[in-house]
Amino acid sequence: MSKILVTGAAGFIGFHLVKSLLDAGNFVVGLDNINDYYDVDLKYARLRETGILRSEIEWGLEVISERTENYIFSRMHLEDKANLKSLFEKHSFDVVVNLAAQAGVRYSLENPEAYVQSNVVGFLNILECCRHFKIKHLIYASSSSVYGQNEKVPFAVTDPVDNPISLYAATKKSNELMAYTYSHLYGIPTTGLRFFTVYGPWGRPDMAIYLFTQAILNGESIKVFNNGKMRRDFTYIDDIIAGIDIVLKNTPEKNESTPAYSLYNIGNGKPEALMDFVDAIETSLGIEAVKEFLPMQAGDVPQTWADTSALKVLGYTGNVSIREGVDKFIKWYRLYHNV
Repeated sequence: MSKILVTGAAGFIGFHLVKSLLDAGNFVVGLDNINDYYDVDLKYARLRETGILRSEIEWGLEVISERTENYIFSRMHLEDKANLKSLFEKHSFDVVVNLAAQAGVRYSLENPEAYVQSNVVGFLNILECCRHFKIKHLIYASSSSVYGQNEKVPFAVTDPVDNPISLYAATKKSNELMAYTYSHLYGIPTTGLRFFTVYGPWGRPDMAIYLFTQAILNGESIKVFNNGKMRRDFTYIDDIIAGIDIVLKNTPEKNESTPAYSLYNIGNGKPEALMDFVDAIETSLGIEAVKEFLPMQAGDVPQTWADTSALKVLGYTGNVSIREGVDKFIKWYRLYHNV
């Protein structure tokens, strides 16, 4: 049994990871500030699924899951250096999976300060705690957004990523640089994961599949940017969790030329046309969408495509089709919203 800290435990990926780690017999401590970037009711509902009741959650107070003694949750900011240090000191974690971050490319244009505080200051605090408490492996969320407007496809982790087109992307690139530095200076094994357009049950309400499904069921038009000429490497949540599980079992090691530092793409490994994704949603719902075609938004890119070859060497597949994944999301959405 490993003792693992998962930050962002009330978030989309964090919630699914906590469930997977508990099913595998680990002891997990979840941390989240439960901010209101999107509907907090959804975050509390995710926590309830893991046995953490909303009525028991208070800042800095540890709550034991009603479902298992192997899960503890604490509401905390990553920027709260003193309490974060106390958490590390108390629990002696083996591994840290840092998924907590201020999410969203477009929101970073409106509220840049939130991204620097959470994604840069907060991440520095995580690195410092990993340094002082001898963490065996730090895994952290990066993003496909670091590739910016790279025209070479598929995107490989060896490609230059020096031209981010959103502050969100810039903070994620900074995380990779900071992690490398700490691996070099202090020997902390670190692994960065560049996630590609994650979707599935319990997903974020600001993501396309959620927005499209909600609008279609409400008889409203959907906003299709770049006039529909977009391609995305849509990655179903189960594939993301499978990728993280592989990384957990493969701690990077230092060699003569490089520190104990790894970086991987986690994607489906092929781009899908946005209109095909829309068609899959329409088919699953049995309703044709009213489409409002719009130009490209600031900070957005026309295509993403993950080169997952490095992770495939370790056994990753990432092969859930959009038809299968969309059907599973729609089934969950109807159940959750009772529609």
